[in-house]
Amino acid sequence: MSIIRPYRGVSPRIHPTAFIAENAVLIGDVEVGPKASIWYGCVLRGDVNRIVIGEGTNIQDGTVIHCDSDKQGDYRVTGGGAPCLIGKHITVGHMALLHACTVEDGGFIGMRAVVMDFAVVESGALVGAGALVTPGKRCTAGQVWAGSPAKPLRPLSEEEKKYMAWSPRHYAELAETYR
Repeated sequence: MSIIRPYRGVSPRIHPTAFIAENAVLIGDVEVGPKASIWYGCVLRGDVNRIVIGEGTNIQDGTVIHCDSDKQGDYRVTGGGAPCLIGKHITVGHMALLHACTVEDGGFIGMRAVVMDFAVVESGALVGAGALVTPGKRCTAGQVWAGSPAKPLRPLSEEEKKYMAWSPRHYAELAETYR
């Protein structure tokens, strides 16, 4: 059974069409949108700020998602800190780490990639496997970002663009078979 736990009176909100694996952990201010999927061994900890997972997004096995507080108290009162906002129709590969960042609709995060505080992955940008997106960096649309620290490597190929569009649909279909 998944661990779906409130924190300080705020419970995760999960759309009825979403799939949450049996050993996933969702704590506090976490919102999971329609047809999104949170796979095995994922931890989404919305204790110091909020986490939003958009429609049709898949968070693959072993991924950890957290956010940042404002260091002065309750973000719900002060409005400070940095949430982790993951848009619609995104693939987040196995064992990624997303912390207090934004991934815009249609972005792609490769396996074991790390995206740090206040970084933005624009719509249509691909963060390669194992990349380290450092705090505040903006990964621009239409580019492959790779390395540690991540840098623009080259424009996306047509094949990569097709894969980035296919992957969220595939995972939504796969999740439906599990649901």
